[in-house]
Amino acid sequence: MIARRGFLKLTLAASALSALVRLGRAEAYPARPVHLFVGFPAGTSSDITGRLIAQWLSGRLGQQFIVENRTGAGTNVATDAVVHSSPDGYTLLWVTQTNAINASLYDNLDFNFMRDIAPVASIISVPAVMMVHPSVPAKTVAEFVAYAKANPGKINMSSPGIGSINHVAGELFNMMAGVKLVHVPYRSSQFPDLLSGQVQITFNPLPSSLDFIRSGKLRALAVTSAKRSNALPDTPPLGEFLPGYEATAWFGIGAPAHTPNDVIDKLNAEINAGLADPAFKARLIDLGGTPTPMSPADFQKFIAAETEKWAKVVKFSGAKAE
Repeated sequence: MIARRGFLKLTLAASALSALVRLGRAEAYPARPVHLFVGFPAGTSSDITGRLIAQWLSGRLGQQFIVENRTGAGTNVATDAVVHSSPDGYTLLWVTQTNAINASLYDNLDFNFMRDIAPVASIISVPAVMMVHPSVPAKTVAEFVAYAKANPGKINMSSPGIGSINHVAGELFNMMAGVKLVHVPYRSSQFPDLLSGQVQITFNPLPSSLDFIRSGKLRALAVTSAKRSNALPDTPPLGEFLPGYEATAWFGIGAPAHTPNDVIDKLNAEINAGLADPAFKARLIDLGGTPTPMSPADFQKFIAAETEKWAKVVKFSGAKAE
């Protein structure tokens, strides 16, 4: 009986110690630098926003959050690296609409994004602008739809590549408006041919569009967000002409599947604190974005809806990754 009591005491003590160790580890996160993999080059909107978030988290959590640009295969190189990293919160992924698009654009990925990446936090959404060359005789979306229907297959639409937000926003427009714009993907900048009128239209993210619109080099017909943008208050949303139309770029953070919930919740709370901080929020708005705080569960539902939405558009367009 004494031996049994002693064994029970030892077992209880060991369990208590194990619980304390786990608690200590959770409280200690992060105990070393954290790496945030961004699948886009330095200087892009994703890179700039990712570095702002990394700077915020470094200051809040007392460890360095380091941005690593892992480009290639339409962000799939970065995603694959995070999927196959340890699920401990020390390797994170910069998540964007590209991940949702890639799920149907690529046939043979070595991962399933919805299964293998745990959503951590949504950060911002960024609208695109439907812009035309001044030679296009349309001042409104309705006029452009009529013009496109009268000239099927004769209007060129530029983008930075197959599967980009520019591309799928345009294909969604084709699908909903019943027109056929000819997609012209560019490996280098699309703007020389767009400004010369060789291509006539693009659906380009707002931040890199404003200078062309304000200088009169390109004409804005609509924004692709559900509401008007403060940066272009006189430009209507496309949804006013095509009810239900919405196509925005969005940014967030994910982690490998099976990352502990307490780590995910801690990161989510700190990121949402940044989105609520007036000074930090203003910096994100200056980039042309709208802060979009969500819980991990809500972000997961959002990504699932976006993946389903863009799968329909990819199928409609017949697009496949190069």
